[in-house]
Order: sequence, then C-alpha cells, then structure tokens
Amino acid sequence: MKTTTRKKTAKNPKGLPFDSEGRREWSSDLCAFCDDNLGTCCSALWCPCIVYMGNKARLEYLDEKDGVLPDEERGTCSGDCWIHGLLTVFTGCVGGWVLQIPTRTSIRHRYAIAGDGLDDCCAVMCCCAPCALAQERREIELEEGWRKRRRGR
Repeated sequence: MKTTTRKKTAKNPKGLPFDSEGRREWSSDLCAFCDDNLGTCCSALWCPCIVYMGNKARLEYLDEKDGVLPDEERGTCSGDCWIHGLLTVFTGCVGGWVLQIPTRTSIRHRYAIAGDGLDDCCAVMCCCAPCALAQERREIELEEGWRKRRRGR
C-alpha cells in the first residue's frame, strides 16, 4: 500500500492533519449547523436552493479562475437555483439533494477530505441536506478567507 503525505496548502487553511492516504477531515462537523453563521443556517433550512447555487458558483469560480467570486457576480437565483428549487418543491423535498451530491463530492476532492460517494450520499440524503450545505459553505469560505488575507484584501 502506497502512503503519501500532503503538505499544508491553500486548500487546507486550518492546517488540519492529513492521514496516510493524504486525506483529512472536514474543517467543521456536519452537525455544527448554526455554529457560526445564522444567515447560512436559515438559508440552508428555508431556501436550500440559494445556498446550493452559491456553493456551486463559488466552487466553480475557485476551480476556473483560482480566485474568490466577486460580490457583484453573486446572484440570488440562477438556473442551478431554479432547478434545485423545482426539484425540491415538486418531489416533496426529495429531489434537491440529488444535485447536491456531485457538488459535495467535488468539494471533498478539492480539499482532499476523506470519504467517498456513499458518505456524500448519506450526509445529504440520510442525515441532513441543509446541514451538508452549511458544512460545504464553511469549507469554501475558509479557502476564500485565506485567499483574501493572502492578497491583503
């Protein structure tokens, strides 16, 4: 079995330890739903489509432009938001999580977080989709904050 170690990077602003496979844990607990931002907590609970859309847009911008999505480019509702919202409404809160799983998997891969697709599915579908959205948002915000501090903004 090959063991690798990763060094602290921009994608691990808290400097969490990596295991022998080069993976780490989430920066915050899944159940720490409202621990730091009541606005995200309420949005994830009552308007998950907006949090989902924001997470996805911010992650895509980090991946494509290697930077923080500017405030003026953060919309309140995009196609991703509408699709998530309609799926959630018309399937009785069951359908929106289907979109969340691939985004959660992308976040987990970006930050070298331990787990697999089954873990992502369980966190979103079985545990708490709003909790997962809030946890994902916190992970993205940590990198964005690190990048802003590094650039002196």
